[in-house]
Amino acid sequence: MRLAFLGPVGTYGEQAARELAELEGFTGVDLVPQLGIRAVVQALAQGLCEAAVVPVENSVEGGVTACLDALWEHPDLTISRALVLPIRHALLGSGPIEGVSEVLSHPQALAQCSQWLSEHLPNALQLPTSSTADAARMVAGSRFRAAVASLQAAEEHGLEVLAYPINDVAGNCTRFLLLRRAPRGEQGSIASLAFSLHSNQPGALLEALACFARRGLNMSRIESRPSKREMGEYLFFVDLELPAGSPALDEVLADLTPLCEHLHLFGAYPLTNRA
Repeated sequence: MRLAFLGPVGTYGEQAARELAELEGFTGVDLVPQLGIRAVVQALAQGLCEAAVVPVENSVEGGVTACLDALWEHPDLTISRALVLPIRHALLGSGPIEGVSEVLSHPQALAQCSQWLSEHLPNALQLPTSSTADAARMVAGSRFRAAVASLQAAEEHGLEVLAYPINDVAGNCTRFLLLRRAPRGEQGSIASLAFSLHSNQPGALLEALACFARRGLNMSRIESRPSKREMGEYLFFVDLELPAGSPALDEVLADLTPLCEHLHLFGAYPLTNRA
């Protein structure tokens, strides 16, 4: 079982991949790090691995747009399970915190620690990297660079923990998805779908959302992304809470289909919350 994740070793993505593999009962798992979320999804779509783990939403910074865009591009992929992990960032380095003039990390991690960084390192230049673990690798041995990453990344790259935790919100957490090329699940507490409408006109989105209300399905998330075709045209990503044993999902898809230009169901699946 080859399982792709956002690498390198030491990312929160690796932690999520290991926990999701355990929850699914995978054996003989070979974790395959990828550089970038799009690359993780592409590895699965191209058959280079049998499963993939990607971050889809953070409780502080919201949706991970690269993940949403990749899902829309690959509607044949299925969400098998979701996992919510607590995120506790640390400032890592090889020199004293007083000498830090550059802070490296994934843009989401920098945003999640923006207040702490502005208070404690107001003059430090913030540089984006492809992942938190990659930032840790890049600052190893530097006396003026530091990374925002996990405690595991500190162990992996021999870095000192200069400050911990540094995330602005104590309850910071990220939801990860386990993706597979498999039949879509029909059982689970959450269902995820995405759709585009036939036209941008008054009431079009309201009519689509009314399908969920009529069937008594609560939206736990709704997010829009540009269609990339023209200004003002959007795609909508929705998560629905599913009552146990309810046929409402099939019914709402039947209601929604004639209203949509494109409608992608990524499946129903269980969610495990570690936060």
